[in-house]
Amino acid sequence: MNKRQLLAIGIPEYALAAALQTVQRAVAEEGMRGKELKSSLQAVAQSPEDYVDNPVFQPLAQLLIEEPVPPVHEPIEYQTWGNEIDPASHVQMRDACRLPGAYGAALMPDAHVGYGLPIGGVLAMEGKVVPYAVGVDIACRMKLSILDMPVETMKKNFEHYKNALENGTRFGVGCEWKKSQDHEVLDRDWTVSRVTRENKDKARKQLGTSGSGNHFVEFGVVTLNERDDELDLDPGTYVALLSHSGSRGTGASVCNVYSSIAQRQLPQSQKEFGRLAWLDMNSQEGQEYWEAMNLMGEYAAANHAVIHRNVSNLLGGRIITGVENHHNFAWKETHGGKEVIVHRKGATPAGTGVLGVIPGSMADPAYIVRGKGNAASLDSASHGAGRRMSRTQAKSKYNFKAVRNDLLKKGIHVLSAGSDEVPGVYKNIDSVMAEQQDLVDIVARFDPKIVKMCGDGSRAED
Repeated sequence: MNKRQLLAIGIPEYALAAALQTVQRAVAEEGMRGKELKSSLQAVAQSPEDYVDNPVFQPLAQLLIEEPVPPVHEPIEYQTWGNEIDPASHVQMRDACRLPGAYGAALMPDAHVGYGLPIGGVLAMEGKVVPYAVGVDIACRMKLSILDMPVETMKKNFEHYKNALENGTRFGVGCEWKKSQDHEVLDRDWTVSRVTRENKDKARKQLGTSGSGNHFVEFGVVTLNERDDELDLDPGTYVALLSHSGSRGTGASVCNVYSSIAQRQLPQSQKEFGRLAWLDMNSQEGQEYWEAMNLMGEYAAANHAVIHRNVSNLLGGRIITGVENHHNFAWKETHGGKEVIVHRKGATPAGTGVLGVIPGSMADPAYIVRGKGNAASLDSASHGAGRRMSRTQAKSKYNFKAVRNDLLKKGIHVLSAGSDEVPGVYKNIDSVMAEQQDLVDIVARFDPKIVKMCGDGSRAED
C-alpha cells in the first residue's frame, strides 16, 4: 500500500511512516495482502485501543492513541480591507483561520507578510494566546504629544529641535543609555516569568531608547480643523512630537521564549502551524506569557514616556495633550457575546470612540483617528501605510542620500535613516485611509518636518 491509499483509509499523515513499517511487518510475518491488509489497517485507524496487544499492529496503534487525530476545524472566514495586499499575506491569514479555537479574523489595508500572522492581521481566539500573533516587538506603539511651542519655531530654531531629537533617545540594535533612565515601571513585579526577571537589567538600560527598523522619533505639525473636546484642542496648527517603538530586547526575548515553548508543545499532527503555535490560557505557560506580555505593554508605554519627557525637556516645551496606542498586542475583549483573546499584529485598536495614531512615512502624514467600533474588523484599523516591498528590494532600488536631498527640498529634514525606510517602500497612506473609512474617523493630520531613525545599518528590530 502507498501513502495515498493509507490516507484514504484514515491513517493520519503524521503516522504514515509507522503505517508503512506496519504494512511490511504484516506482509512478512502474517502474510497479509490485499483486502485483508486494508481492512485491518482501517480497523486500527478507527479503534487503535483494540490493537495494543497485537504484535504486528501494536506500534501503530500506540502511536495513534498517544497522538490522536485532532478534530477537523472548519476554517473561519475573514474580511479584508484594501486591495494592495500580497498573496502571501492571504496564505498566512487562511492558515491562522484554521487554528483550533479561532473565533474571528480580519485583515487590514496595510497588510504585508510577517512571521506566523501577517502584519495587519487581527485574530480572535477562544482561550488561547499565540505569541507570534502578537509579534516579536511586543507592545510596539505610537505616541503623539502636542507641545506648547509656536509652529514657526521649528524653522527659526531648527538646531535646537534637531539637538533635542539627537540627544533625547538612542537608536540602533541593542542601544542603551550609559546612565539608566528613571520610571516607575521598573518598580513593577518583573518576576512574573523567568525571561522578564533575567532581562530586567537590560530593560533598565534600554528604557527610553528607540532601536532600529521602522522605529522613529520626529517633530511635525498637527492640523486640527475643528475643536476636539477629548484632546481639549481648538482648531489650528500645533507643534507635535511623534514616536514609534516598542519593548526593545526584553519584549523580543519574551516572544521568542514562549513561542518556542508553544511550538514544542504542538502535537505531531499539528506541527504544520509552526509560528502560529498557541498557549492555552489555563496553562502555566499561557499565564506566564500573558503576565509577561502585559508587563511589556507597560514597559513600552514607559519607553515612550521617557523619550517624550527627555525630548520635550531638552526643547524647553511643555506637553499639553496627546494620543497613544499599542499595535502589537493581545487583549481580552467581548465579541459576539463571547470573551476572546484579540490579537492585533500591526493593527490599531478602533473601538467606538477610541483614539489612536496611524502613521504614513517620513514624507507622508500621520493621522490622529477615532474608532467607529466596526464589529467585522473586531474593532480594529491599520497601524500605518504598510510596506509594499522588502528591505532587500528597497536597499537595491533606493539611494538614501538622494532621497534625503529630495525631501529637504520639500521642507522635511531627515537626520538619519536607511534606504529601507524611504517613502517609496510604503503604500500611499491616503489610499490606505480611504480604504478604511468604515473603521475610523480622521480627527487631525500630522505632517513630519524633522525625522530621526536608525541610520547605522543595523538589522531591523521592528
